[in-house]
Amino acid sequence: MITGKITRISGPIIFADGLEGCGLYDVVNVGKNKLIGEIIRQNQGKAVIQVYEDDTGMEIGEEVVCTQAPLSLKLGPGLVGTIYDGIQRPLKEMFEDKGAFLLPGQRTTPIDDKKKWNFDAVSGVAAGCKIEIGMVLGTVKETESVTHSIMVPPYIKGKTLKTFAGSGTYTVDDVIGVTDLDEEIKLSQYWPVRKPRPYAAKLSVTEPLLTGQRVIDVFFPLSKGGTAAIPGGFGTGKTMTQHAIAKWCDADLIIYIGCGERGNEMTDVLTEFPELIDPRTGRSLMERTILIANTSNMPVAAREVSLYSGITLAEYYRDMGMAVAIMADSTSRWAEALRELSGRMEEMPAGEGFPAYLPTRLAEFYERAGRITTFAQKEGSVSVIGAVSPPGGDFSEPVTQHTKRFIRCFWALDRELANARHYPAISWIDSYSEYAEEVRDWWENTNSQWDDVRLAALDLLKQEQKLEQIVRLIGPDALPETERLILVVSEMIKNGFLQQNAFDKIDAYCGVEKQIGILSLIMKFYERAKHVVTNGCPLAKVSKLSCREKIVRIKLTVANDEMDKVKEIEKLLNAEFDELDNNYKGSEANV
Repeated sequence: MITGKITRISGPIIFADGLEGCGLYDVVNVGKNKLIGEIIRQNQGKAVIQVYEDDTGMEIGEEVVCTQAPLSLKLGPGLVGTIYDGIQRPLKEMFEDKGAFLLPGQRTTPIDDKKKWNFDAVSGVAAGCKIEIGMVLGTVKETESVTHSIMVPPYIKGKTLKTFAGSGTYTVDDVIGVTDLDEEIKLSQYWPVRKPRPYAAKLSVTEPLLTGQRVIDVFFPLSKGGTAAIPGGFGTGKTMTQHAIAKWCDADLIIYIGCGERGNEMTDVLTEFPELIDPRTGRSLMERTILIANTSNMPVAAREVSLYSGITLAEYYRDMGMAVAIMADSTSRWAEALRELSGRMEEMPAGEGFPAYLPTRLAEFYERAGRITTFAQKEGSVSVIGAVSPPGGDFSEPVTQHTKRFIRCFWALDRELANARHYPAISWIDSYSEYAEEVRDWWENTNSQWDDVRLAALDLLKQEQKLEQIVRLIGPDALPETERLILVVSEMIKNGFLQQNAFDKIDAYCGVEKQIGILSLIMKFYERAKHVVTNGCPLAKVSKLSCREKIVRIKLTVANDEMDKVKEIEKLLNAEFDELDNNYKGSEANV
């Protein structure tokens, strides 16, 4: 180990001398309390260190010890269901050990090293067999919802198992195998947080991450392995939207990163998630969730590294063949941590004081998403959904603009929709998804109507936006009835399809068939209504049809497994419009 001395202190940034031979991003123990830090700049023994703990009371001249190893996470059984801070310290265990306040230098093991796990070896794995990187040696039942694969770590160079313990009961630190190069294989392994884990091949993202949220799945879909951003001002529903996606999406594992949000919002996550019931298993949602809590009142440097910790955990489970979804709330607070650290190092600022390397850091995070083939020839994916908190809801600020460069799905939250209690408050005008073309084949195989009704509904909403400008000036009565019909049907789309109640047992989650069923009925209503209105039927009569109200209320009255009721409403629609067709057939208006 290399030892140096503190020469200057600037908040979470420490300047030290005498650290010749240390590498960039090496972990150091700073001061008498041995606070965890990381070298972020190095030049001829003079190092700049960002400290991940509260350094109050630290003095110039205190010792700095370099471990000559990068910041790494311990990966193994016991991660799922745990609440960590940004540097993988389990908060619950630390609370039970020393109380509610984290003490400088306080440590505990990231994973319980005393708990014994039942290891079930894969058939055929034994001493003398050939091994490869990523090869699955056996499995551990981590929770009732997650089966944990014990894999050969990527850094193992040996090609043969010299010894292998086989099935049994082990702790995460017990050696279960030794290679021909005398490398030890345990139930756990370490991996540097800033280094992406390797994989066999990258795949195209052709399957949607189904969320049960109609505005997302139908209008602005996200692929498994894709990247999305949820920008919005204060109170527009970023956290609420991420909560809904975390609960209902069809990912195998959820990693929720509170990277700088207010403490009360993260407290909601910590208290609500253990009580939420996983709709896939009927058990606690925490059995397939890992939480990283690094709120705005915690050390700012740890906020910066929490994103890398979360993505490293995601890649580890991805390598087991899982679909992992990451919720990062909020990348704006993370970017503000970069800004503060950059200012402490007296770097030249770029737009709005953010460092010039902000786009690079964002890219380093988002580019680690993707759908891949693992070395064990399984498919795994990491989907990243980052909340962005632009001041005043101004999407032109640097974090939002740079984020748009690296994501392909943009769910813009609208202040007016949020004020009108229209949730999710995702704007159908400002949002977009570049994954729509890539998931088209999946949707065509699932429901061939998806593309047609989606494009027709979006076109109708765009027409409605233009007509609303005219209505504000001269009122709706000046419009012809066919254009007023567009306003009526657009309201049906907004209220009956786009608006969704997260607290309603039926409406909280909407299955694929129900999503398309609702929107198809609305568009069919529009086509039939347009025909009879053109033939002279008053719009007021069309608006009073009983099928109209029933269509709008399908989301609340019809469960996902009751699609027969949708067909009954469709029969009612056909009957009522057939009657109008007969009454207004061949009218003078048609001539």
